[in-house]
Amino acid sequence: MGRVEIGRQARHIVESRCAVGQLWLGGPYAEPMRKWVVLASAVAGLAAILAWCSPRLPPGAGRTIARIRSGPVTGVVTGQSGVAQSGDVRIWFESIPPIGVEKGVVLLNIALGASSLYWPPALLRALSAAGYRVVRYDQRGTGASDRMPDWTNQHPYSLIDMAGDAVAVLDELRIDRAHVIGLSLGGFIAQEVAIGYPERVESLTLMSTSADPTDSTMPGPRTWPLVTSAIASLPLLRYRLLGGEANLVKAVIAGLAAQGGDDPVDVEEWARIVLYDRRERGGFNFRALRQHQVAVAVTRSRYPLLGAIPVPTLVIHGARDHFLPIEHGRRLAAAIPSASGLWLEEAGHPFPYPHMLTVTRAITGHLDAAPDLSNPVHGERD
Repeated sequence: MGRVEIGRQARHIVESRCAVGQLWLGGPYAEPMRKWVVLASAVAGLAAILAWCSPRLPPGAGRTIARIRSGPVTGVVTGQSGVAQSGDVRIWFESIPPIGVEKGVVLLNIALGASSLYWPPALLRALSAAGYRVVRYDQRGTGASDRMPDWTNQHPYSLIDMAGDAVAVLDELRIDRAHVIGLSLGGFIAQEVAIGYPERVESLTLMSTSADPTDSTMPGPRTWPLVTSAIASLPLLRYRLLGGEANLVKAVIAGLAAQGGDDPVDVEEWARIVLYDRRERGGFNFRALRQHQVAVAVTRSRYPLLGAIPVPTLVIHGARDHFLPIEHGRRLAAAIPSASGLWLEEAGHPFPYPHMLTVTRAITGHLDAAPDLSNPVHGERD
C-alpha cells in the first residue's frame, strides 16, 4: 500500500469517527466538531504529504552525513579566529588570508539570525583566490558571539549598535579600511558602517537589502508568492519534525539543493558546517531572530543619509525577491551617488543565488575597480 493511500485512509478514518461524534453529540457541539474535523483532516493530509514528498537529497548524502557524524568535525574554521570587544559585547570573528599578494580586506555581514559560518564556502574561496583577506563575524545574538541573554523589547539594541560590532572587529584586527559586503540584514548594517564610519569603508556591496524595509511607501512582502513558497517548502518540515543532528543536516542540504545553482551541493562541506555549528557553538539561536527584527524596527531610515556615501557601491537584487521586492534595491542604487545595480532575473531572496558564478565575478570585479583609498590597505592602526 502506498504512502499516499495510507494518508487517505487515515484521513477517512478520522473524518468518519468525527462524523459519528457529531451525530451522537448533536446540538451545540456540532459546529466545534466540524472545525475539529477540518483540522484533523488537514493534519492527516499534511502527514501524508510529508511522508510521500520527502525532499530530494544528492545521491549518497545519507552515507556521507553518517560518516562525518561518526567523528570529530574539523576544517570549518581555518583562518585566524578571535573575539573583539564591542562595548560590553563579545563578537567572534575569523580572518581568512588571501591566496597570493593581498589586494585588500573584505568584511562580510550576514543575514538576519544567521551564523557567519553559513556564508557559502565557494564564495569565501573565490574572494580569497582573487587576492582578498576575508573577515567574517557572528553578529550579536548568533554563533559564538554573545547571545544577549539580558535583551528585552524594552531595552533593545539597534542596527547602529550592530555596525559598531563590525567596526570593533576591524579594530581588533588592526584593519584601517575594508570592502564591506552585506546580505539582507547584513546590508542594513553595511550601510550603517558606511554612514557612521565612512573612513573605514573602501567599497560597498549590498545584496537583497533595503535602506528602510519599514517604509510604507515601498512595496512590502508579496503575500501570495511567499505562501506558495512556504507550501513548496513543506516537505523540508519532515526533517525538522523528525529531529536530531542528522536530520538537521539533511534539512539544510535539501534546502540548498532545492534552490538550484551552478554546481551540485557539496554534501560533505555543508554537513561539516551544520554539525560544527550545532556541536561547538550551540546551533541556531531563535531568540536572535526577534532581537534582529526589533533592531531593524528601532533604527531610523537611511534614505536621507545615503547621498553622503562617497564609495563605489554595487547593489545586487533578485527580480523574484518576494520578501524585499526589487523596488527596494532599485531605490537604494538610485540614492547612492556612485552606485550601480546588478538585477538578477531568476533570483529571489534566498542565498546563494542561481548563477552564483556570474554574481561572484561581478563582486570581485567591483572590488578590483574600487580606488585604493588607503596605503597600506591592511596595516596596523595607531
